[in-house]
Amino acid sequence: MKTDDLIALLANEVVPVDRHVVAKRFAISLLCGLAGALLLIVTAYGIRADLAVIATTPLFWAKLALPATLLAGALLLTTRMARPGTQVGRTWVLLAAPAVIVWIAALAILITAPADARMPLLLGSTWRECLANIALLSIPAFIAALWALRGLAPTRPRLAGAAAGLLAGSIAALAYSLHCPEMAVPFWALWYLLGMLLPGVLGALLGPRLLRW
Repeated sequence: MKTDDLIALLANEVVPVDRHVVAKRFAISLLCGLAGALLLIVTAYGIRADLAVIATTPLFWAKLALPATLLAGALLLTTRMARPGTQVGRTWVLLAAPAVIVWIAALAILITAPADARMPLLLGSTWRECLANIALLSIPAFIAALWALRGLAPTRPRLAGAAAGLLAGSIAALAYSLHCPEMAVPFWALWYLLGMLLPGVLGALLGPRLLRW
């Protein structure tokens, strides 16, 4: 068989790839993950009773801003991991910046607070269940993010899995903010960030097995 004939045979009836396939898959993934987390919040945990009142305070929106900004950075990182040869670039800055800002604020609050108030600011009254709750709420988004990646072409499965886990953890923390009564910045700086990190670690461990071609 001549080379030209072989090329023509291989190219015969090739279906064009949808240019928006990554955006479509992750749009579905985000909707499913967020819907799953909100459904769990409403049915298993409940929305905090004073949400309408607390939502009028800037501190509440600052609390939501932490997982929301991390969600944006994790989404960008995950979508880049879904494409072969795509550079991560400065995406890590988008993930690191919110964490650094909230830790600076938390340290400033802890330093200026009375000594006997520092541990309550850091631990609150729900630190024991915070990690487990965020991890549980991340399960729907974690499954959805892995589904989105498995239909694409990640070439660095460990990093892609970690990014998917961070994305799921951010969605979970955002939903959990509607239930969590803690309003102290040091609490979010420690427990929210650890809660979001757990699915990321799990994704890094499972990525090479679940995302390999």
